Amino acid sequence: MAEQQAYSDNSLLLDAREQNVPRGVVTAHPLVIERARGSEVWDVEGNRYLDFVGGIGVLNVGHNHPAVVNAVTRQLGLVSHACFQVVAYPGYIELAQRLNKLVGGDEAYKSVFFTSGAEAVENAVKIARSHTQRSGIIAFDGAFHGRTLLGITLTGMSAPYKQNFGPFPGDIYRLPFPNPLHGITEADCLKALDQLFAVQILPERVAAIIIEPVQGDGGFLPAGPAFMQALRRITSQHGILLICDEIQSGFGRTGTMFAFQQLGIKPDLVTLAKSLGGGLPISGVVGRAEIMDAPMPGGLGGTYGGNALACAAALAVLDLFEQENLLQRSCQLGEQLNARLRQLADKYACIGDVRGVGFMQAVEILDFETGRPDAALTQRILDSACQEGLLLIKCGLHRNTIRFLAPLVTTDSQLEEALHIFDIALARATGRLG
Repeated sequence: MAEQQAYSDNSLLLDAREQNVPRGVVTAHPLVIERARGSEVWDVEGNRYLDFVGGIGVLNVGHNHPAVVNAVTRQLGLVSHACFQVVAYPGYIELAQRLNKLVGGDEAYKSVFFTSGAEAVENAVKIARSHTQRSGIIAFDGAFHGRTLLGITLTGMSAPYKQNFGPFPGDIYRLPFPNPLHGITEADCLKALDQLFAVQILPERVAAIIIEPVQGDGGFLPAGPAFMQALRRITSQHGILLICDEIQSGFGRTGTMFAFQQLGIKPDLVTLAKSLGGGLPISGVVGRAEIMDAPMPGGLGGTYGGNALACAAALAVLDLFEQENLLQRSCQLGEQLNARLRQLADKYACIGDVRGVGFMQAVEILDFETGRPDAALTQRILDSACQEGLLLIKCGLHRNTIRFLAPLVTTDSQLEEALHIFDIALARATGRLG
């Protein structure tokens, strides 16, 4: 009886979590989820929530989409795991073919698969260094590239990621990222790159510049077309590779399959993860064939990389984008969400900015008297939304930005319900509702 109770009570399970899981692993909401479907989840007590986090951008096709479940179930009856470095299997090869076409078009591209986004980033750096025979890597303030040691070195936020985990790998350099709200222009960033080349590292020693076309954890900040095109010109001029980290912005989140497709550029390497697997762990690097072939045999791989079940899920995800017109849906949902968030910004002075691309939208919360980032108010809004049945999380350098990462299968009525709850949460957190 006690065992049954332990699995039907949030507080009991969270007490067990406290005793058995280290504090370094943060859980944003005091809930234990039992089941999920589409854009909805239910906790062990039977309470329903609208999930506008989606596993932090992992579930663009929604929780437990039947097509993904069926594909994984079918694959489970054939091969669950074999390790691609031992024997090949069709799913890995087919997935590579499809991603090469999606990213590279008619050009020759190749793909390699891993398990996590951080692995994809690390291997993109390895590939870039191998191809160029250079070591320098340039990243950006506010970037997030993973929690491995190289990942947090590339990440442009000190708290909570870097802590006391150093010393960090060398030959990593950093630039400001455009942020109009806080007075950082694209011209400022390009000037900083010139200064970096003049003072810290010659361009001939730089292997790659890695950038998120829309920063994720850094605050949902888009890089504009002119800025990305300038980076592309500079990297091409100096033989530097341009790596686009599309781990959070990829797979329809911004209204195109990848965010870079809206920017008039083509990167040399693209890192993918999150929504690629529809909930199963898989990541990848897709890049120009001659670059991808730079590492010698044995230099790339990983025991679970491109696992057969995850590849089956990923292929089902790609099918769903075609069958359910999810790119068009992302644009529609993004327009609706942006318009409603702007209405709320007119109503609540604490919303200092509404920004995003496609269905990748966010609001930045500021103290309406000082104009400074207000992390405490942001947390109160999130807590109030959770209490009303809406799951959201924060991001940004000062953790004062609320991001919306709902699945692309979210219905109009679910979106409207979520925004109604968000309105209530804003009113309660700002003292306009008792």
